[in-house]
Amino acid sequence: MPIEHMDMKHPKIIVAGIGPGNESDITPAVISALQESDVVVGYKYYFQFVIPYLHPSTTCIDTGMKRERARAEQAFELAEQGKTVCVISSGDAGIYGMTPLVYEMKRERNSNVEIVSLPGISAFKGSLTAGAPWDMTSASSPFQT
Repeated sequence: MPIEHMDMKHPKIIVAGIGPGNESDITPAVISALQESDVVVGYKYYFQFVIPYLHPSTTCIDTGMKRERARAEQAFELAEQGKTVCVISSGDAGIYGMTPLVYEMKRERNSNVEIVSLPGISAFKGSLTAGAPWDMTSASSPFQT
């Protein structure tokens, strides 16, 4: 469901992939989610890429490196208070990112907070634009037979 059609008053966690580390790689859907969020939760290094898109009243919460579970718990606590929370993850949040953990925690908590997952550009896809293309016949492909 496009962000512009979502009810932003409903408690919600948006798990957003912010791409491989360049502001220009953040998707328009993620930018929209950042702009509509009351709180952004993530690792402090990632905030440098998203701060230009945040509303001045948006709260940013850094949970520290390797604190993914704490990040997800904090997101649920805030969302259950009626806030729209954006959990940021590098690359694509669904590939070695926060999305699976957030869905797992939703089940554990038996929570009715809405979860929205917005993919980002993975580092793998980013490498394709940097001149490292892959195909099934390329000598550089691990799929070469």
